[in-house]
Amino acid sequence: MAKSAYPTGVENHGGTLRIWFIYKGSRVRESLGVPDTPKNRKIAGELRASVCFAIKTGNFNFAAQFPNSPNLRRFGVESKEITVLELANKWLELKRMEISTNAMSRYASIARNMVPRIGGDRLVSAVTQEDLLFIRKELLTGYQTLKTGHRTPVKGRTVRTVNNYMKTMSGMFKFAADSGYVRVNPFTGIALLKRSRCEPDPLTRDEFIRLINACPTQQLKNMWSLAVYTGVRHGELVSLAWEDIDLKAGTMMIRRNHTLTKEFTLPKTEAGTDRIINLIQPAIDVLKSQAEITRLGKQYQVEVKLREYGRTVVHPCTFVFNPKKGLRNGRAGHHYAVGSINQSWEAAMRRAGIRYRRAYQSRHTYACWSLAAGANPNFIAKQMGHTDAQMVYRVYGSWMAENNQDQVLILNQKLSEFAPSMPHAVGSYGY
Repeated sequence: MAKSAYPTGVENHGGTLRIWFIYKGSRVRESLGVPDTPKNRKIAGELRASVCFAIKTGNFNFAAQFPNSPNLRRFGVESKEITVLELANKWLELKRMEISTNAMSRYASIARNMVPRIGGDRLVSAVTQEDLLFIRKELLTGYQTLKTGHRTPVKGRTVRTVNNYMKTMSGMFKFAADSGYVRVNPFTGIALLKRSRCEPDPLTRDEFIRLINACPTQQLKNMWSLAVYTGVRHGELVSLAWEDIDLKAGTMMIRRNHTLTKEFTLPKTEAGTDRIINLIQPAIDVLKSQAEITRLGKQYQVEVKLREYGRTVVHPCTFVFNPKKGLRNGRAGHHYAVGSINQSWEAAMRRAGIRYRRAYQSRHTYACWSLAAGANPNFIAKQMGHTDAQMVYRVYGSWMAENNQDQVLILNQKLSEFAPSMPHAVGSYGY
């Protein structure tokens, strides 16, 4: 083919096209890696023209235009290219300063699962939205595509888990876009999957009694009774100290949370920190029973991590629930771990022959029982550590609607004494 058929600055190099241009007084050649066809020559010519215009106007970004070019070092330009694994390590290290250790553990776990799927050695700029949609599908269906191209069956994730994975990784790629590693976050436009709302499944009063009777020790009976009577999170439950409780006033302050990473932190939300729970009489009775077991126990100085990175505070704690009590081997710690009390819940449910529920239903049971008794949703939200009542309406809205007849009965009981007495006039029908 005649040389004149090539646009200015476009040439054949080993069967593929490359362009040349003048940059900082030197001739630069950049291979495009596309076949030498008439259509590609035209596109290459347009690219070359745009490069020359950007150089002339002072807007040329060598690293952005040719991120893999060997000429970058020649002109002292640092490439912003980075692999997915390098990005993950950098992002997690910077994220460490703004999230709790417990949250950091979850982020790192998600990265360990997702980075190999995306390709740790792959350049971030090469990841496409199509790749991510296929990965999402494989997470749901239970398949994983290996580097060899073969698909191997693995356990499928729930919609909630998949959404969490995608949302977390989207944050990582947003960091990449904001830092100039990619032009556009490939997660942009990927919506969260629709998921069915998990309805509360509270214990009935009969099931609660059977559950408590199935607990092997008085301490476990007291622990799960208090969980249901107060609705505290389980990390808050095992963190309770007698220093936080005023039995005479009937109050309990929530100051700490124990995490799966075995650290004490502040409670989950700002609204839940140092909140005062007003105890109902059954909860007070439970604590009086527990006081005979642990109230005179040893006080420990516990380090609690604050939300500000690197800051901690020490709380004196005589733990309300102490697993050392009743054990002879002395191997237990001075407070329960969240995982161990979940196991005790499951064991008690099996002994009692109750239909299985997750241990977190103790919290839902408190909320549902309180709503059925006519408690104000704002009061319940405050007791449970929510910012406002919106969470209560969102989680328990349908359950509340199902109990409308109970609410009518409550109103009849509460308001009947205020209703004016209406005269019974004798009408045309004789009454």
